Amino acid sequence: MVPEISEGQFTDDTVDANDAALDERMSLTAEFVRSVDESLLDEDNEKTRGLCEELRPADMADLLEQLPEGRRYHLVEVLGPQLAPETLAELAEEVRDEIIEAMPNAQIAEAVAELDTDEAAFVVQDMDDADREEVLAALDLADRLALQASLDYPDESAGRLMQREVFAAPSFSTVGQIIDRLRSGGRLPDLFYEVFVVDPGYKVLGSVPLSRFLKAPRDTRLTDLMADDLVRVPVLMDQEEVAYLFEKYNLISAPVVDESDRLVGMMTVDDVVEVVRTEADEDLLALGGVDREESGLSVPVPKIARSRFIWLAVNLGTAILASFVISFFDATIEQVVALAVLMPIVASMGGNAGTQTLTVAVRNLATRDLTGANTFRVVGRETAVSLINGAAFAVLLGVTAGIWYEAIGGGGPGEGVILGAVLAAAMVVTMLSAGLAGILVPVTLQRFGADPAVSSAVFVTTVTDVVGFFAFLGLAAIFLVG
Repeated sequence: MVPEISEGQFTDDTVDANDAALDERMSLTAEFVRSVDESLLDEDNEKTRGLCEELRPADMADLLEQLPEGRRYHLVEVLGPQLAPETLAELAEEVRDEIIEAMPNAQIAEAVAELDTDEAAFVVQDMDDADREEVLAALDLADRLALQASLDYPDESAGRLMQREVFAAPSFSTVGQIIDRLRSGGRLPDLFYEVFVVDPGYKVLGSVPLSRFLKAPRDTRLTDLMADDLVRVPVLMDQEEVAYLFEKYNLISAPVVDESDRLVGMMTVDDVVEVVRTEADEDLLALGGVDREESGLSVPVPKIARSRFIWLAVNLGTAILASFVISFFDATIEQVVALAVLMPIVASMGGNAGTQTLTVAVRNLATRDLTGANTFRVVGRETAVSLINGAAFAVLLGVTAGIWYEAIGGGGPGEGVILGAVLAAAMVVTMLSAGLAGILVPVTLQRFGADPAVSSAVFVTTVTDVVGFFAFLGLAAIFLVG
């Protein structure tokens, strides 16, 4: 995706949308975005509609996100019915909320009526209560009830994300009966991969993939085709758990069932791909102390600043703690000024080693590769890695620091060797503590129900800084100052 383009960057160049809308990576070209922006500024509505005519909903969403804020809704107004309803579901949250706020509720209702329930819920979930009720009131009874039922489930649960439109049939049905039903023109899901087989109480008995179904003779019963080892998704399951099931069992779709095991909807792989991307984004940003909702290019500056201030304040607290440790050794640093030069090396190496281990640990916790059954083995592995790297860098930095200290004429005879040995020992201690903190902190936090991606970085940084400074300066106070 190309960066958002400010008004001052636009030139007089124009392009034809069909030839230059997308580059080889299937991203909108900067030239195309400029052309649309210019046509909006010139109020050339015919040209604007022509440029956007062939765009898919996802590409249209990208276009709206990249346009300057003042012209997003102008484009929506110009396109009118030409704007595909699916575009609203593809938009980033902050842009979608901005556009929906400016759209008449009647227009939103028309768009929502054409979406599947999962996409419709995604569009209206953040609207004001009064506006959402007005939109729901404008829908057909069946659509309104289905959408309201989805909104009643918790956010980020299978019930909120599922598609309520499913294709289900009783076990005594034949292939021919199902084919006739499919051709009858009745209400069917827009996209489905299998026929769910249900009993009279609408409990799921199994499923028949369409590939197997289409190959069977017309008189074949579904019970002869169905697979009964079906993976069922509880309606209240968290979306991250759903994504794990799809990845583990290589699912294309799965039925969503309520507490009584009755079929209430289905999850499809396209929904899960979005969940995987969202959860990966959240974990990546959380490791840096950034809220996903504040990471978009269209988020207002004050909102971003407030969000980042909190974690910066926490980091300030950890930095003060490390400084407090250093203050215990101010006399040592005054006598051996070289310590002040070498301290950042110890802290930096420990911080980087801790971050490496922490990143791997959080990733393995998220994918369920790191469990209670193998925690001690993984801790042992990380301890070994830390000791090996600590010893290697201890030799490298110890020798270098000793030679440097002797070369600048610091201290008395042999003090360069002592300084090198102190740095080497501190490096081993720091690297070992960084490795252990990087694996034990996220495992412990998850054990107590906290999100390791959000909370771990602060604790790991604190441990590595405090241990690193204490080890280096403490050993220096003993062996160099005495």
